[in-house]
Amino acid sequence: MRSDGDRLRFEISARDGTARCATIQTAHGPIETPAFIPLATKGTVRGLESAEVAELGYELILGNTYHLFVSPGPERIAAAGGLHGFMGWDRALITDSGGFQVFSLAHGGVANEVKGSGRSGGAPGSRVEITEEGARFQSYRDGAELFISPEVSMSVQAALGSDIALVFDECTPFHAERDYTARSTERTHRWLDRCLAWHEREGPRRQAVFGIVQGGVYEDLRRESAQAVSEAGVDGLAIGGTLGRDKEEMAAVLAMTAPLLPEAAPKHLLGIGEVDDLLGGIALGLDVFDCAVPTRLARHGVALAPSPETRWRLDLRKGRWVGNREPLVDGCPCPACQHHDRDYVSYLSRAEELTAIRLIVLHNLTYMHELTTHARTAIELEKFDAYRSAVLAGASPWDATSKIS
Repeated sequence: MRSDGDRLRFEISARDGTARCATIQTAHGPIETPAFIPLATKGTVRGLESAEVAELGYELILGNTYHLFVSPGPERIAAAGGLHGFMGWDRALITDSGGFQVFSLAHGGVANEVKGSGRSGGAPGSRVEITEEGARFQSYRDGAELFISPEVSMSVQAALGSDIALVFDECTPFHAERDYTARSTERTHRWLDRCLAWHEREGPRRQAVFGIVQGGVYEDLRRESAQAVSEAGVDGLAIGGTLGRDKEEMAAVLAMTAPLLPEAAPKHLLGIGEVDDLLGGIALGLDVFDCAVPTRLARHGVALAPSPETRWRLDLRKGRWVGNREPLVDGCPCPACQHHDRDYVSYLSRAEELTAIRLIVLHNLTYMHELTTHARTAIELEKFDAYRSAVLAGASPWDATSKIS
């Protein structure tokens, strides 16, 4: 781990067991943790203007290196002043390495396993060649052959100008045999060295670099990976890769991996952001979480709500909401709940109106921000376990805090 604060500073301000509050200081400002990170996959948080995301209280968003590499391309974004200038975002920005998307094409089920959709199989006609040098694949836009290596990934992220760059790694599925997972993890560590060497020579001075712990579902491989990444010259650590075939196995993999990471390091859980999973990660001492769930659900007319029996989902495409004058969630401060009712938002969603997506995105991101904001309050009060239990039992984040105050 790096010990200087030139690129990033991390300070823990409160603890409650292993759960903690901290501040990550970046070139574009602070990030108060625990924090959820909205995805700006293609240079936008779905349906929202950058200023709206900031108004919701978010201090950090994630840009997708793979998609931005394919289109519009790093040169075009760099000419606009990096991704900050291109999308008009003046707060902190993290970029992934592109590895998750590339290797999802190769292994098929990885994305679906991690996201929990239960589907499998690669993209029709996709073709990926993975070698020691990197990954060669076809563009989903026009079929052109593209190549990403550790050096290419870091150079693209340098052009994007993110505050935090993630190293290039391979994300293997849970069904990958142990031998392949071991060889893949060892290659990921060699790629880590190449990423850091390139960044040391040519990377932006203020850009921090996070390493990624891999190893699949195997405890010995996770332990070896945690040690290798922690001993490298990184500014923070992320837990990546598939975490198991179901929530129970995922929880077990996280429980064995999180304690292996240095206490003084900022810790990012990649691609996980369901309400219960996020609270479980906070309990383990993890700091930041990114996930597409809040915006993906909005596309399908689903709002987040304090309803554990339906996995915190309120399906507004159902006809049962006709005439219902209740807000999506009582007490929610989002624009959808403050100005509209379930009947109206349901009508818009069933009519495929874009306004419905915007309103539900605003709601879902508000809900996730409230979830982590109230988690910080609970940690400061040393009552996080009670807060977590209240939310898991069906309380909204704000009601859960009132129960424990």
